Formats: sequence, C-alpha cells, structure tokens
Amino acid sequence: MTKKRLTDSAPSESSLPDILLKGITTHNLQNITVRIPRNRFVVLTGVSGSGKSSLAFDTLYAEGHRRYVESLSAYVRQFLERMPRPEIELVEGIAPAIAIEQKPIPKNPRSTVGTVSEIYDYLRLLYARIGKIYSADTNELVLRHTPDDVGMQAGFFEEGTKFYAGFPFPSHHDSSLHACPVREEMANLKKKGFFRLVWGDTLLDLNDAAAWEKVAAMREGELATLLVLVDRFVTRHDEKFGSRVAQAAESCFAESGGYAVLKVVGGKTYRFSDRLELNGVEYQEPSPQLFAFNSPIGACSSCQGFGRIAGIDEDAVIPDKSLTLEDGAIVCWNSEKYRWNLEELLKAAPRAGIAVDVPYAKLSQANRDTLWKGIPESGYKGIWPFFAEIEKDAGYKMHFRVFLSRYRGYATCPDCQGSRLNADARMVRVSGRSISDVARMNIDDAHAFFRNLDISPFDRKVADAVLQEIQKRLGYLLDVGLNYLTLDRLTHSLSGGEFQRINLSTSLGSPLVGAIYILDEPSIGLHQSDSARLITLLCKLRDLGNTVVVVEHDREIIEAADEVVDLGPRAGRFGGEVVFHGSVQAMKESGSSLTAEYLQGKRCIPIPVKRRTADFLSCIAIEGAMQNNLKNIDVRFPIGVLTCVTGVSGSGKSTLVNDILKKGLLREKDILKEKVGTHRSITGGWLIDRVEHVDQSPIGRSSRSNPVTYLKIFDDIRALFAGTAEAKARGWKAGYFSFNISGGRCEACAGEGSVRIEMQFLADIEAVCEDCGGLRYKSETLEAKYRGLSIAEVLDLTVLEAIDFFRTEKTISRKLAVLDEVGLGYIRLGQSSSTLSGGEAQRLKLASFIARADVEHTLFIFDEPTTGLHFEDILKLIRCFDKLLQQENTLVVIEHNPDIILQADWVIDLGPGAGDRGGSIVGEGTPEEIAGMDHSLTGVHLRPFIGNGRKRRG
Repeated sequence: MTKKRLTDSAPSESSLPDILLKGITTHNLQNITVRIPRNRFVVLTGVSGSGKSSLAFDTLYAEGHRRYVESLSAYVRQFLERMPRPEIELVEGIAPAIAIEQKPIPKNPRSTVGTVSEIYDYLRLLYARIGKIYSADTNELVLRHTPDDVGMQAGFFEEGTKFYAGFPFPSHHDSSLHACPVREEMANLKKKGFFRLVWGDTLLDLNDAAAWEKVAAMREGELATLLVLVDRFVTRHDEKFGSRVAQAAESCFAESGGYAVLKVVGGKTYRFSDRLELNGVEYQEPSPQLFAFNSPIGACSSCQGFGRIAGIDEDAVIPDKSLTLEDGAIVCWNSEKYRWNLEELLKAAPRAGIAVDVPYAKLSQANRDTLWKGIPESGYKGIWPFFAEIEKDAGYKMHFRVFLSRYRGYATCPDCQGSRLNADARMVRVSGRSISDVARMNIDDAHAFFRNLDISPFDRKVADAVLQEIQKRLGYLLDVGLNYLTLDRLTHSLSGGEFQRINLSTSLGSPLVGAIYILDEPSIGLHQSDSARLITLLCKLRDLGNTVVVVEHDREIIEAADEVVDLGPRAGRFGGEVVFHGSVQAMKESGSSLTAEYLQGKRCIPIPVKRRTADFLSCIAIEGAMQNNLKNIDVRFPIGVLTCVTGVSGSGKSTLVNDILKKGLLREKDILKEKVGTHRSITGGWLIDRVEHVDQSPIGRSSRSNPVTYLKIFDDIRALFAGTAEAKARGWKAGYFSFNISGGRCEACAGEGSVRIEMQFLADIEAVCEDCGGLRYKSETLEAKYRGLSIAEVLDLTVLEAIDFFRTEKTISRKLAVLDEVGLGYIRLGQSSSTLSGGEAQRLKLASFIARADVEHTLFIFDEPTTGLHFEDILKLIRCFDKLLQQENTLVVIEHNPDIILQADWVIDLGPGAGDRGGSIVGEGTPEEIAGMDHSLTGVHLRPFIGNGRKRRG
C-alpha cells in the first residue's frame, strides 16, 4: 500500500471556519460582533481611541494566547505570560495568536540586530561547520591533517623515493608524560610491537642492547629528534600506494596522540597533526559556543562580551574628527601644560607614516592604533600611556581626577576592538571574513557577501541548509526596509518601528501555518518608498497559511488589505462600534465613515495657502555634523516656523535632530551632561529659551496618574470639593479628596479601585475592590457633592462632559478645552495614564504645553508624531502645531507622512539612501520645491498630493 505523502501546506480556506468574536465589551467596545475570515489580510482602522487595540490585542490576541497557554501542562504554564480572559460572550475558530506590537525595546546591552533576528545564531553554526582557522601571527591556515592528507603528500614524492613513516618519541608527545623514564617508554613500545627508531637516517633496533643503551643515554634534545618507525616505503605512483601510506599515518595518529612524520631518506622531514596546531601553538576547535559573546567560552575576557569597557572615551579626547592632528584634534593636549605631548607627536609622526595634515577621520586604523599606543623609540608616549600616567597621580590630587573625568566614558575594548569575542573566535574565517567582520556589515552588504560567497563545493554542501537560512532572513530584513542596519547594532538604539519590523522578519524566518499574526502599525518609521515591500511581506505571511490582522492608518496598507474593519464613529464612549466591514472598494463606495471619506477624497487635510517665511538670519545652525552616517553636513533650522526633516529610513534624521540638535542645545544650556553627536559647532542657541522633546513614551507608570493630575487640574477640582458645605462641616481639606494619600480614599485598595488576586498557574485576576466598588473613595467621602456630583462621578466624566459641567470655572474649563482641541474629548478625567496609547500620551503632553501661557521661544521636537493617528486626528494635530507657532515657538518634526510634510514651512530632506548611502542633504526648501526634485524620493512621493487639487487653508 502506498503511503500518502504529508506536506506542510496550509489547509484550504474552505475547510477552515472563520474566526467569530461575538458580544465583545472589552474597554469601550459596544457589545460588537466581528467575523474575521481565515487566511486573509485584514486591516483594523478608525480614529484614535475607537477601540482598534481593544479588539486586536486585548480581545483577539488575548483569547488566542490564553487558550494556547491553557492547553499546556501546569509545569509549562508557570514559565509563560498569562493573560486575563477578555470580556466576550462567544469565540469560535480561534487559533494560536502572535502579537508583534510596539512594546518597550529590551535594554539588554548584549542584544543586537543579529541576535534578535536569529541570524547570528545561524552565523555561529556556519563558522563552526566550515570556518577556517588562521594564525594571528603569520596569517597561515591552520589545518587538521587526515591520514589521506599524509598519503597525498607522499604521492608528490618522486618515483623511487625512500622514506620512513613514524611518530615522535616519546610516543604520546605530551609534556606531562616526559617524566616517564626512557627505558620504560621503550619497553612500552616493544609491547605494542614497535621495535625500530629512526635517528637521522639511521635505524636503531630496540632488540639490540647497544642501541637500547644509546637511546637510554640520550638527552632530551636528542630524544626529540627520534621517530618511532611504523613503516618504510619506496614511492610508487599507483592507486594502492597512497592508501598504504594513509594506513600507516592512521596508526601514527592513534599511537602518538595525533602526530605523524614522513622522513625522506637523505632529505626533508614532513610533520603532520590531526590536532589544530601550527608552529607549536594549539588552537581551539570551532564550535557554536566559541562564537557566542554571551558565553564565557567565546566572550572576550577583557570586556566580558560587551565590546566596551569603562575607560578613556575616544569621542571625548577627539570630539571633532574632521580636524587634523596639527590643528588640535586631540583636545587634551591643546593646553599649555600638556602641549609638549602634541609637539612630540608632530615630530614622530612622519617617521611612523602618520599624516598630520589629514583629518583624524581619514586616518587608517593602523595609524590610529599607533597614535593611541605610542612610538616608544621616538619619544612619543601615546594617548593611552599619557592618561595612564595621569591616573597614577589622580589618587592624591583632585585636579588630576577632575581632568580625567572630562575624558572618561565607555570606550571600545582595546583587546577585541569591539567585536566582543576572544582571540580564538576572531581567528576563524569564512571566505576571508571573521564572524565579527560579518556582524559589522549592514544588511545590504551582508546579503551580497553571502550571495557571492567564495567557498569550496564541499563546504557549500556541508553548510547549504545554514546558508539558505541566513540568506532568507537577510532577505526578509531587506524586505522590511532595514537594509541600513548593521548586524551588531544594539537593539536599545533602535526605534520602535525598526524593532517591530525586525520581529516581523523573524516571524517570516520561522514561519508558522494556521496562526493569527496581529501587528500594530508596522509602517511606523517607514518611508513611502518602502511601503510596497512591506505590503508584499504581509501578503507572504498570509500566503503561508496564516491570518494577518494589522492595526493601521497608512493609506497604502489599508488599500492593499483583503478586508477592512473600520471602528468608530468617534473615540472613547462615542466609538467602539463597527461602522464598516468589507472590501476596500466597497468601503470607498459606501462613504459610511470618516476613513471612507478620506480614502474617497471627500475629506482631506488642506495645504496652507501661504507658508511662513524661513528667515535664515535668525536660525540655529549646525556645522560639520558627522555622527554615525552623517557626511560632515551643514544644516540650518529657521526660528519661528515648522521645519520637517524627511528622508528614507536610516538616512540620518534621528541622528541629526535627536543626537546633535537636541542634545547639543541642552548641553549648551547646562541641562544635559550626556555625550552629544559629533559635530563642529552649533550656533543660534540663544534664540530659544527651552528645548522640549514631545515623544510617545508613557506619561506615568502609576495607575493613579491620569489626565487631570498631569495637567494640574485635579488640584483645582479638589479645592472645589473642599469648599462644599459637607466638606467644611467635617473639616475636610483639599488633600482629603486625593486618592494618593490616606484620608478620603478607600484603604482596602489604597485608592486603586481594584485588587490583584494571584491564581498560581492561571492568570492573576484584577478584581474590582469590594469595599469601594471601584470608585477609589470611602462611601462617606462621596457624600460631598459639587453641583450634584461626587468626586468619583466627576472623575468618570469625559472631557467633553466636564467642559460643560465646569463651564463657570474658567481655569478648569480652559485647560479641558485644550484636551478637546488635541482630539482627546472622549477620554475620562480619571482614566489611568497607563491605559493611554502612545498617540494619546503624546497629545496629552502637547495639551499641557498649549494650556500654559508662559510657553514661548521654545524649540519643540517631535519624532513621527502621526504614529497611531487617523487622518482626522492628524488634522487636529496640525491645528495644535499652529497654536504653538502662534505663541512664538519653533517646531522641528521628523516625519514620513505626506500630510504633515505638506504643512511644513521648510523641509530638510536627507539621503539619498540609508546607512552608508545616506547622511547627505538631498534637498532643502518648501514642500513644493522638494516635490520638484527628481533626485529626492520624498519629493517623488509628495507630487501626487500636491497635484491632486487638494484644498488649501488660510
């Protein structure tokens, strides 16, 4: 009977039931029912706060993950994340779910792009399997010989050549055994059947008493020249000859602990070893652990596998690498006291081949090493020895300690040069490159390296599966637009969007079938030119046999979906309903929601009729920006306008704005002590009073933090309650109405409103406090009423309801009105800050600045503020930008979204590519001027938005 062949292909769509979620009431979802078709690409969209994340992550993912975990044993469950059951009536057709969301990036200093993407694990396997060891001293290949290698060498001898095959005496060639008496060693050899020794070209018979005594009387040096004879040969160029020699060599290796010798009579001696040994130095056998910097076997002993050590910081000693040595690049030697060190260097440099009139950045690595280590024979000590001497005196002299502190930091480990690996690991190469060399490559270069790998057919066959896996995973990283990242890039230096896309590529590299993948805005940080590749990747994940659910606002990704679920119609209590579910085309035709109207073109974000003038007489100017991939560029940021910094992912935007502009100005104002990105100078800082970075990080980790505490409104509200008749009669002050301190709060839950119940191997339960019913306050506290409402009822009002309720309280109503202006009219006054999305947190921070009358002459920096924002929310964000600009502030925004770029008064476009191919200014000007530049990818993608007859606003 023929067996049916099993395949890993996905079941047909018709055989799989849809995923039915019925009666969902999680958070603000209004008892909705959603049917998600299996093996389809579905986008969830809608205004911010409409319930997208509640549906995708808090319901679909939570239930899929919960059911999978509960199917496992109790022992396994204790090691896995446990999630509470979502508020839902019925779930059918659910599958194991995988969430790829915008979680905090791991801060582990050992975590890199290579380790997170699992590419480095495959590299370790590759180098362990086919890596070749090269001597660090001579650069010779270290070979492990086989018996066949010995036979092959004998085949190169001329016909008729006489030679001996043997192994060194003593037979084990181990220094620990040298103490064994020579007579005893010879007796052991005779027991094993070895009766002859070779001394030069002379044979010594151990059965001969004279020969025995001669050997016994030899000194150690003479004994080292003796060979134990295994066989004698006369070279014959036939098939059997090589195998006979190989058999003899096998005996030699076995008896001697890995050594064999061919001694040509009257000629050369050829030595072989089946150990990894060269010139008396034995090397470590390559294994995956040898290349792991997280393991003591492979990690550099000096830096413990971190690649950096506390010491003298090169960037502090030579902050401006565009300067030459003669122009004072080494700042610690520019003072009168230490200038003699520079003079010694300038004298010694020509003889050492170091150019003193070339920028430090252009010096070779060898020249830099000499500069730091010194040239002892010439009188030049070097930078490291200079600081070593200072350190000796620092123990008892304060001014030396102060001097050292200026130049201390985390420096590249001098032993491993930042590779994190020990010398044994660094000596192993594949196609001429060590694993550290490959880790330093960006994804583009690494992909090209493995595509054109120069290895033998045998090695290719051995490593074929590993090579395929490496190339496949590198290809996926290219597909998600991360070609500019290096494999050794630390994950904590990545943006949230970059980290999420690495996780997406890893999911594709380890493909599951029949799973539900849930992604949170994978387009974050992605330039418009890369969107097509991301869409292809999402479709590939679907075509493997998975259901792909994406929370997204990007127009191109929405239009590429098989189905769209649009939630709304508004946010918070006014949202949580399914306003449309179907194909994109049907959605456009229906026009039944805000999203549909924006996709149709009925609604749009208008372009300004007149832009503010960028006045470069009043600007912040950066000269010589060279951090990371920036190519020594000069940039000007005009004051009082909206400047948008654009460019493909990895072109250098964040480096320019966050590492140089922001940190440079904060350091100039003595607010920041961190290291600033490399640049020559920043001027114009006096034109602004403050620098504010408005990002999407959480505004508070405590469940007690809420919008009214953040905006300082709660103090005013508590004062109103303290002024009520009930409070006055009982002597309650404003502090009594706080849930942060003892007094009027419920002590059973300490003002939290809920208590956590541990359930061992099941998920902990967050239960409503029985004493206060979740209201946070004692029952007697709630007896104090202001205009008919208790303090708990006021905190349960939405912002819009509270504006009307506090209409007579100008201070409170004015601040609440700002929350509505930034699009947060739906959130409750007492809503925990920990439940706010990144976009909501950013707008809350923005509202706090707009609400303050004293905010002026401030530089506001925004890094992709449209993350998580619907078209309608972007319109509100733009109005907030206008308000800040009207208060005489300056805005610098890093953004890919065309709707924001078109609002800018000045655009700085970086590129043209990513990584090494970026870091230059592609163009500067108004959005219209950038759109007219054929060499600008940003400009090319702006043209359709400018030329489509879009409305203009005054």
